[in-house]
Amino acid sequence: MEFIQIETKNKVATIKLNRAPANALSTGVIQEIDRALDQIENDNSIKVVVILGEGRFFSAGADIKEFTEVPDEKGFAELGKKGQDVFNRIEQFSKPVIAAIHGAALGGGLELAMSCHIRLVAEDAKLGLPELTLGLVPGFAGTQRLPQLVGVPKACEMLLSSKPISGKDAVTYGLANDAFPAEELFEKAYKMAGDFSEKSAVSIKYTLELLNYAKHGLYEKGAEKEQELFGKAFKSFDGQEGIAAFIEKRKPEFQDR
Repeated sequence: MEFIQIETKNKVATIKLNRAPANALSTGVIQEIDRALDQIENDNSIKVVVILGEGRFFSAGADIKEFTEVPDEKGFAELGKKGQDVFNRIEQFSKPVIAAIHGAALGGGLELAMSCHIRLVAEDAKLGLPELTLGLVPGFAGTQRLPQLVGVPKACEMLLSSKPISGKDAVTYGLANDAFPAEELFEKAYKMAGDFSEKSAVSIKYTLELLNYAKHGLYEKGAEKEQELFGKAFKSFDGQEGIAAFIEKRKPEFQDR
């Protein structure tokens, strides 16, 4: 990997963006994130993923210089699709993905963060989609995920004003789950990841799958799928172990099967 680092510890994998000075999301960075997901997905010892940025920023956005090398509108559509495909994969990933945002998550950086299941932010972080200041629009599904998280009126305001909001405001608007002093952010992210890692990988996978139905408004299909997965979870080894542990008043020993 040239632009990211992968570290694994205590069932948690870290994908660290490491492309100085601002961790801009070039095609190369996005491709390496995709490769990292391959590696993590096939490693049963990993149960949770944390994405963060090296240096001053989470990610200040897409690589604008790369845009100047795109020959035509078709090329831009292909560029957007590559980013959307990888971010869609994160959204649908079978293991929880936590974005730990410090400094700034702007443009493509925020679009990456919005595809994660959880967003934890530094209180003084800046989050926004400033594409309209360049005469552009977001290209990695930012216009679709932002309204899902903050509602259409607030998304409209954020997009048209192009002004970033603080980490504290991101929590208020529903864009982030929680905000912390910058020096505590990564510690809090890994604590949450550790808590998640104690759950059964089977029930985690099923839960994330079901949440995707709700996120896209497919409530009836989601409820129907829930009936199926409820039974599968109950009959799994971990389901039986969890019930036995509850009855016996002990901590369950899940085996992720």
